[in-house]
Amino acid sequence: MNSSQTASSGRGPVAAAAVLLAVAAPLPGAGGSWPRALLGGLALGVCYFTLFLINPNGMGFGDVKLALPLGVALGWYGWPVLFVGAFAGFLLGALYGIGLILLRRAGRKSAIPFGPFMITGALVGILLGALAVA
Repeated sequence: MNSSQTASSGRGPVAAAAVLLAVAAPLPGAGGSWPRALLGGLALGVCYFTLFLINPNGMGFGDVKLALPLGVALGWYGWPVLFVGAFAGFLLGALYGIGLILLRRAGRKSAIPFGPFMITGALVGILLGALAVA
C-alpha cells in the first residue's frame, strides 16, 4: 500500500493523530483533554459530512475522512483552536481558488484538492493557539 492509498483510506491520518495525542497526553503542561478532542473530531467530521451530503461533487469523501483526525488534533487544544483551524483551511482554499480563477487557470466548476488546505489550516490553528497561550 503506497502513501496515497493510506491517505485516501483514512487509516493513516487517524492512526497518526491517535499516536501523537497519546504521546502528548502525559507530557507536563499538556492542556488537552480526550473527551474534548473526540468531540472536536466528531463535530468537524459531522460538518464536513453535511457539506458532502449537500453537494457531493463539491466535497469529496476523503475530505470528510480527513476531517475526523484533524478535528481530534484541533479539539485537543480547545474549541477556539478547532474553529480557527477549520476556518483557516477554508480561507486558504478559497484564496487559492480565487487566485486560479483570476489567472484563468481554473473556472468556477474546476475541482481543487482540498486536503492540503485542511492540513495547512489545522497547522495554522495549532500555531495560532500556541501563540495565544504563550
